[in-house]
Amino acid sequence: MTKSNRRLARIRAVLERRQPDLTVVMENIHDPHNVSAMLRSCDAAGVLQVELLYTVEKFPKIGRKSSSSANKWLARRKHTSVEECYATLRREGYRIYATHLAADAVQLYDIDLTRPSALVFGNEHRGVSDEAARLADANVQIPMMGIIQSLNVSVACAVALFEALRQRQMCGMYDTPRLDRSLLEQLYQEWIER
Repeated sequence: MTKSNRRLARIRAVLERRQPDLTVVMENIHDPHNVSAMLRSCDAAGVLQVELLYTVEKFPKIGRKSSSSANKWLARRKHTSVEECYATLRREGYRIYATHLAADAVQLYDIDLTRPSALVFGNEHRGVSDEAARLADANVQIPMMGIIQSLNVSVACAVALFEALRQRQMCGMYDTPRLDRSLLEQLYQEWIER
């Protein structure tokens, strides 16, 4: 198999494992290194599209070369209000889980991430906004046993996404294409030009 044929086969295989009902909402993440690392984790877990929710910070400048080019393999949708972002996601059937250390937060490992799921991660210093936490379907936390009760946002994103991947892999959700056939073919044609 030629290098070109291997690339085409890899592109198709990746598209066939994309999860159209798993997304990450980045709320006011300002450090481009964190954004890049989060995009890399999204690509690795099979996320198709990420949600950029920026109400305070400016939309991040995401370069083509960021994070091993993970950026170019993910669709991005911009939002400027929590209410609008969540309304859009709910219309599309998502359950929204804000990573937030609230009294009522459930452990990440106790939620069903095989259902359409949007995982919300907040700003590096402020965390998920009160509004984003209040309007979410549930607040979730990653259990921790140390003194420090928070992870770097990109690490938290990776932990959550790979729990989703684990659950979905156990159910065979990566075994057959989940994208509509016409969308898969459209994306395949777009991706081979990148």
